[in-house]
Amino acid sequence: MKQLNTRPGLLIYPCKKRLGRPWVTEITAALVHAATSIADKDLFLPQIPDAMTALENAAKIIKEGGVVAFPTETVYGLGANALNPMAVARIFEVKQRPSFDPLIVHIADLPQLEELSTSRDPRIGKLAEAFWPGPLTLILPKTDLVPDIVTSGLPTVGIRMPDHPLALGLIRASGCPIAAPSANKFGRLSPTRAAHVERHLPEVDFVLDGGTTRVGLESTIVRLEPDGFVVLRPGGITREDLVTVLPESAKTIESGGPEAPGMLDSHYSPSKPFYLYRPEILKRIDPLKAGFISFKGEMPASFLQTRTLAPKGDLKEYATKIFSALHELQESDVEVIIAEPLPETGIGIAIMDRLRKAAHPWQ
Repeated sequence: MKQLNTRPGLLIYPCKKRLGRPWVTEITAALVHAATSIADKDLFLPQIPDAMTALENAAKIIKEGGVVAFPTETVYGLGANALNPMAVARIFEVKQRPSFDPLIVHIADLPQLEELSTSRDPRIGKLAEAFWPGPLTLILPKTDLVPDIVTSGLPTVGIRMPDHPLALGLIRASGCPIAAPSANKFGRLSPTRAAHVERHLPEVDFVLDGGTTRVGLESTIVRLEPDGFVVLRPGGITREDLVTVLPESAKTIESGGPEAPGMLDSHYSPSKPFYLYRPEILKRIDPLKAGFISFKGEMPASFLQTRTLAPKGDLKEYATKIFSALHELQESDVEVIIAEPLPETGIGIAIMDRLRKAAHPWQ
């Protein structure tokens, strides 16, 4: 595995590059409006030699059909050329991911969106203007350009524009959209640092080190419907955020197979037994052999190790730290990991979604 540290603390520089590119076709008025707004935003790309060399090397690997781990604002992704079926197959191989679980395609500008999706729904433009670049994935009908392996044979594809200069720089330097799930073994803890990838995915061809991710939870996934929208996976953009842009009522999720990542009942799990706290758990587990993850620092007992993630009760702060805390306790001498349940408001809904899917059933 090749690795080049780009000194993540020095990624923002005064040399500005635009996010957009000249329009190649006509699209709906709403989409044009959103694209113009996004193109007018300044994107700061790393300009120091180490960072530029890292981007060039990573882009070369993507072009040659390899896989690259790269930072986004959510978690680290495991990326390959989304239009190359053999390259995408390597993602499934490296992650040990089942072929029925579709991938998200990452883009750097809106013309790429038109190449990947047949939809011209004006609501796409509204959402793009409000939340892109950012942690929002849209499930849209795909074009024939998208290989079936990316979508697990489904007629739809998940698309998002990440909010990280290295991610956007890699997509543009590679000259293609990049398919990328989280850079971890399937079902295991999501990586929020380059070190997490290096430790658990040594098969990766290259790791772009962008420091600790800013959001810490995977993107919100939304499917548009004629009379509303469905949140398939909660994330950093909440249902309340979406309703401010699309006032239609959000629907509940229908049952059935996964049409987006993270929809399986079991996911995001550490390698050690993990439970959500309830009082009776202390009758069956020795606290002196356990690690405890606390919201604000209120502990029900004395544990071998503890992590307080948000002393001031800030759920967003908790979200940025939860996967790192789970990684640390997973690598420590504790035998069991316990996490305190959180208030299910705002981003707390997304956090509890991850914790429930990571937790062992309590019997």
